[in-house]
Amino acid sequence: MNRSKPRANQLISGTHGVVWFNGNKVYEVSKFEAKITADREEVQFAGEMVKDSKLMSLSGEWSATIRKIYSYAKDISEEFMNGRDVRLTIIGQLKDPDNGGTEKIQLSGCWLDDITLQSFEAGSICEDELSGGFTDMTYLDSIDDPCD
Repeated sequence: MNRSKPRANQLISGTHGVVWFNGNKVYEVSKFEAKITADREEVQFAGEMVKDSKLMSLSGEWSATIRKIYSYAKDISEEFMNGRDVRLTIIGQLKDPDNGGTEKIQLSGCWLDDITLQSFEAGSICEDELSGGFTDMTYLDSIDDPCD
């Protein structure tokens, strides 16, 4: 089947993207990313020059940039300093009223690898960077290809 050419208004803008951490909407998020990376083992068969690979496991990673309006990292960093591994449920939603679709994913078993305690630059809005991994993901909503 041949796909039709998309219209410009079908392109999705991140302007209406929203994130929830443990059910709390994070209005001040400016950037969010979640991805899965395949962990593969190289395979080469006798008599063949081209190598292949076998999927062995997956690694889930997420990151968020949050504009600072309060000491967001305080509670999490104090838990870390007391030896407790904070886990989150994160939901990311991407929609664009011009496109008409909504993509919503839930990340479960989320941990933090990195927390910015404090960062600032004169003349700029302060931001906290958070990143980590996850053990499970579910699409709660997805956008169909409008060009089929």
